[in-house]
Amino acid sequence: MPLRYRYNCWHPESVQETRAEVRETHSSVVLLLGGRAYKFKKAVDLGFLDFRRLEDRARACRREVDLNRRIAPDVYLSTIALKAPDDTTYEHGIAMRRMPEELRLATMIQHGDLVDEQLCALARLLADFHARAARAPLIAAEGGAAGLRRRWVDNLREAEAFRGGTLPDGTFDLIRRLALDYVDGRVELLKERADAGLSVDGHGDLLADDIFCLPDGPRVLDCLDFDDRLRWVDMLDDAAFLAMDLERLGREDLADTFMRRYTEFSGIPVVESLRHHYIAYRAFVRAKVTAIQAQQGDRSAAAQSRRCTELSARHLRAGEVRFILIGGAPGTGKTTIATALAARLGYVLVGTDSIRQESPLASDYSATAKAAIYRMLLERARTALAHGESVVADATWTDQTTRDLAVRVSAETSSPLVAFECQAPTDLAARRAQLRWQAGGSTSAAGARVAAMLAAARVSWPEAIALDTTGGPDQPLRAALDALHPHVDQHLPEVVPA
Repeated sequence: MPLRYRYNCWHPESVQETRAEVRETHSSVVLLLGGRAYKFKKAVDLGFLDFRRLEDRARACRREVDLNRRIAPDVYLSTIALKAPDDTTYEHGIAMRRMPEELRLATMIQHGDLVDEQLCALARLLADFHARAARAPLIAAEGGAAGLRRRWVDNLREAEAFRGGTLPDGTFDLIRRLALDYVDGRVELLKERADAGLSVDGHGDLLADDIFCLPDGPRVLDCLDFDDRLRWVDMLDDAAFLAMDLERLGREDLADTFMRRYTEFSGIPVVESLRHHYIAYRAFVRAKVTAIQAQQGDRSAAAQSRRCTELSARHLRAGEVRFILIGGAPGTGKTTIATALAARLGYVLVGTDSIRQESPLASDYSATAKAAIYRMLLERARTALAHGESVVADATWTDQTTRDLAVRVSAETSSPLVAFECQAPTDLAARRAQLRWQAGGSTSAAGARVAAMLAAARVSWPEAIALDTTGGPDQPLRAALDALHPHVDQHLPEVVPA
């Protein structure tokens, strides 16, 4: 006879007929008896938590009940003490209502059940939870760059023991570099979000295994309780944990559905690169935890750890903020290529021609005017990069001075720079520039005379990837895309669903 329920009440006659089970995580043991679940902390030191002392386990149990009642008050009943005949307490635990296994979100997904409505309800519940969650200066500080960087460094250090085994060397190094570069270059973005109140005392451990889709709404269990600072995160970071777990289960479509619904209900601004970064962080945390479980004897955990490592690397690549320079003499098609590339990749497009049209320097091609235009372009690029937006910068990039300034912006924002130089025969480029100028359909004021002058003044650019635009834009655009993307397939194997 299956466990029967009505809203949040379970029929007592079903209690004795429900199968007893034992479940185990890396830090807890759970006994499922009748309509109750009894959870006990393991007496272990895992580095990031230490439950070896009885009093620490007692404190952790009280804390877990208090924290989880914020979002599932009818599930967490009380703390309990196990006593010897002489009334001495030898263990502490937690008494909970037992949830119906068939309504566990992970189980429903694995069985192919439709869960769109449940995810919508869950997104609404989480948004409401975050709206009511505690906020404070200490919480805001943890949600900023310093807190996020410390969490990455701590997790990388704790996972170091599994490097070369469960966590492949090459992927581990890639994750370290991409993760820390992103944080170091996005200090302004993270500060602004923290200052705006987006850092909250959240859940910290949203896994599909710990979510139950009951008829009267979802129950979210088992929030992170052993370190408050790990719960003090950006709201998007908290939601990203479940998005990561849905992807781990092979349902990227459900991850997208949940995140879209969550952002609608919460109203928070979402930067795509930051969303990718937070999912990557959560995947790496999960990779570390499952590596620990594999070390403890869980035979399936090693494969899960590798999947999560690959998932983390994939999202870090997708969220990498890049600075793309598209240069060349007037008439070489640089603006056409830059515009198409920015549209294809979803990058911010900045260009000297459009900036020049906005300024009083529209017809001034003096060295002073040129320097001012480039300063404005690079400042706009720097602002976008610092806020998590990749940039395509369309300019002639004639001399080494302006190129060096772009390199400096790239370094300041930890955004890898890739330069392309559009090339075409001088007479063809001059003819194109003159026709464009006469037609008046371009923001560029460079006709044949100016084009020839700028082409003659160009300094060799060996660092740039040459794009031959003689035959039109299609082939050089494909070449640029190929040059930007081959490393993705090389480093990131497909993630096989759990």
